[in-house]
Amino acid sequence: MNSNQICTHDAPMPLWPVAPPGRPLAGLTVLVVEDSRLASEAVRLLCLRSGARIRRADCLRTAARHLQTYRPGVAIVDMGLPDGSGAQLIAQLAGVVPVVLGMSGDPETEAAAMAAGADGFLAKPVESLALFQHLILSNLPPEARPPGLRVVPRDMVQPDAGALHDDLAHVAEVLASSSDTGAIDYIARFLAGVARSARDEPLEQAAAALARDHSAGRALAADLARISGLVQDRLAAAQG
Repeated sequence: MNSNQICTHDAPMPLWPVAPPGRPLAGLTVLVVEDSRLASEAVRLLCLRSGARIRRADCLRTAARHLQTYRPGVAIVDMGLPDGSGAQLIAQLAGVVPVVLGMSGDPETEAAAMAAGADGFLAKPVESLALFQHLILSNLPPEARPPGLRVVPRDMVQPDAGALHDDLAHVAEVLASSSDTGAIDYIARFLAGVARSARDEPLEQAAAALARDHSAGRALAADLARISGLVQDRLAAAQG
C-alpha cells in the first residue's frame, strides 16, 4: 500500500458543537489494525465508552482496503502484523491520518513506532480509559478537541474471555499447521502480546524463550512443546 491509495476525500475530523458528557471522542472514527482479537476487543470497548466509531483490520492488506474507502480520524497500528511490520503502515499514514498510534505488547518497539512517525504509543494491555482518551485528545488538532473541562475517567475495560479463547485457538491452529520459520517468529510475537494482554506470565515467558532460542539458532522443539501444552491447558480450562 502507498499513500496515494489512502482516501483523502472524507474529512476525518468531527465538528464539536457540544461533546456529550463522558464521550469526548464522539464523531471520531478509529481504525485499529490488530490481529489479536483480545487486543482489538479492548480497543473496541474503549472506543464505545468514549463515543468513537471503530473499524478493524487484522493485517496490512485489510487495512489497505479500508483506507481506499475512507480516512479515519485515528489509526492504531499493532507493530507486529501477520503480513508485515506495523512501522511500515505507520510511516504511510503519518501526516495523512490526523492521529497515528503504535501499539504492542513489547515496549521495546515504541522507539520504532515513533521513528516511523507515530504520534504516540499504547503498551498492551490496553485497558485504561483515561490513558486512551488522553493519548488521542492530546494529539488531535486544537480545533478538533472538545471544548471545556472534562472528567478524567478511572474505568478499566475487560474484554470478554471469548476473545482470549479465539486468540489461543489461533495459536494452536498455527502450531499444528506450519513449521515455517516465519511462522515461528509470528507465533512468538503474537503470543507474547496476547499473554501480556491477558496478564499470563508463564505464557509470556514461554513466548519470550521461543523468540530468544529462535534468534540464537537453537533447537525449538522443547519451546514449541511447552507453548503447545500451555495453550491446550488454557483452552481446556476455558471449555471446562
